Amino acid sequence: MPSDVAEWLESFSGALDSADDAAVAAHFAPHGLWRDFLAFDWTLATHEGREAIAAFAARRAKITQARNWTSEAAQGASEGFFSFETASGQARGYLRLVDGVALTFLTVLRDLRGHEFPFGHRRPSGAEHDPTGPNWQDRLRAEQAAIGREVQPYVLVVGAGQAGLAIGATLRLLGVPHLLIDKHPRVGDQWRSRYKSLTLHDPVWYDHMPYLPFPEHWPAYTPKDKMGDWLEHYAAIMEVNVWTETELVRAERNEADGTWIAKIRREGEEIELRPAHLVMAVGNAGFPVVPTIEGQESFRGAQYHSSAHKGGEGLAGKRVVVIGANNSAHDICADLVDHGALPTMVQRSSTHIIRQSTMSEVMMRPLFSQEAVDEGVTTETADMMVASLPLRLMEAGNREAWKMMRERDKDFYAGLERAGFRLDFAEDGAGIAAKYLRSASGYYIDVGASAMIADGRIALKTGTEISRITETGVEFADGTHLDADIIIYATGFGAMEQWVARLIGEDVAEKVGRCWGYGSGFKGDPGPWEGELRNMWKPTAQDGLWFMGGNLSQVRFYCRLLGMQLKAHYEGLLPERA
Repeated sequence: MPSDVAEWLESFSGALDSADDAAVAAHFAPHGLWRDFLAFDWTLATHEGREAIAAFAARRAKITQARNWTSEAAQGASEGFFSFETASGQARGYLRLVDGVALTFLTVLRDLRGHEFPFGHRRPSGAEHDPTGPNWQDRLRAEQAAIGREVQPYVLVVGAGQAGLAIGATLRLLGVPHLLIDKHPRVGDQWRSRYKSLTLHDPVWYDHMPYLPFPEHWPAYTPKDKMGDWLEHYAAIMEVNVWTETELVRAERNEADGTWIAKIRREGEEIELRPAHLVMAVGNAGFPVVPTIEGQESFRGAQYHSSAHKGGEGLAGKRVVVIGANNSAHDICADLVDHGALPTMVQRSSTHIIRQSTMSEVMMRPLFSQEAVDEGVTTETADMMVASLPLRLMEAGNREAWKMMRERDKDFYAGLERAGFRLDFAEDGAGIAAKYLRSASGYYIDVGASAMIADGRIALKTGTEISRITETGVEFADGTHLDADIIIYATGFGAMEQWVARLIGEDVAEKVGRCWGYGSGFKGDPGPWEGELRNMWKPTAQDGLWFMGGNLSQVRFYCRLLGMQLKAHYEGLLPERA
């Protein structure tokens, strides 16, 4: 039985080379998990249990030609990083052993052979020695003037927020002709246009963009306008091709030549592009959801979705009913209090809340914190450590962690419950990470609104349904009535696949299926179990259609994986249907 990472890798590689499926399976615990991101197969998948792992190895080991397995762990260590090579390129991974067999095994392709990222010794010279020829700026301007006109983009990316820019920067580094389109006037307006008080809820160490981290003096929690400016500069520094004030009108797949017929509208002109690949980077959600409630048309005041809310300025003394109780509802209510308005939050179902301080000090501290940086944990190491924990174990680990965090913050939660607030910690107690990955909804990261609920500055209405909207406010099933000058619907957004239905067609949306969620079987995430997020960063059922999204940490890690898949197609390294 192997005693450490190095011995296990040597034994495992021998089993692979000899095509001994039973021996491969025996290297794993009965419920062991092999999470592979492009190293052995051109997709992202987790294989659970010995039988599935043996079948995966039997199908892919000979093609992959994995070799030169090298442990990076200390001698005698039962877990640690390792590197290896495949026919496709350089790979890295992480192994956890329990009693000499693998509990978790992560394998990740990091570089395509012959098409490596231009880092380190591969960085370009940049030196120009021909005073009569074009310089760097001339060439960049010429390329950006030609793309979408004389030169068709190989990849068209819809959306130039953090997800679009991350994949755009990756394609630039890999030399793939690309074009991003975005409806906003400027890159970063997705952030600038949101309500004034907004800051990022995750700390700076978690939020670095790929290839260009925030500087050392950057605030721990980024204000939304500062984030918008950073993205605008990021696009310029990373030389991402972006057309702003441009929208995709319709896209249709031409199966005969393997391209998309993409009709876009720019500056009043309709233009047809013919990319081979279409990447949807329009965020984690679809369109704003505004519930249909009897009497809405009779309300005399203003009513709108939370996405249209610009802030509480000028609303002092106004009675505002905010329908909803997740992140946006809390942030809006707190901002209204700060501006002298009188908000009432209408909670229709339970909400999971985590204090920002607890998230930073408990959840983020080991990998994404100044303390982690001081201990030598790089962003790449942290990202790989997150990836090394398959979702099955993430759920179990978080259930245990939340028992401790609930005890840690018991007085905080007691105050909310005394105010009548309905709490949950996910149906199975797995907390915020599980809720985010399952449905990206149903939670609030507390940055101050919870105290306002507990002390009554934010009034709370819960435990009864809305029956109708009246001329002067909101009437409830229990017979009570809330007078209102403004009604804000903080009622979330539809599913990401709505964009596919609108821009490509209902048939393609049905063919592709759900985006996001991993089949947990809990609210908003029906089974069957898939073990990875549906359709994200990997091939979909529709040739040439990809999804790029997630929080800043996710887009940083997964943009490299999606970029390498697109580069492999561009260079003809795999068939158009991987």
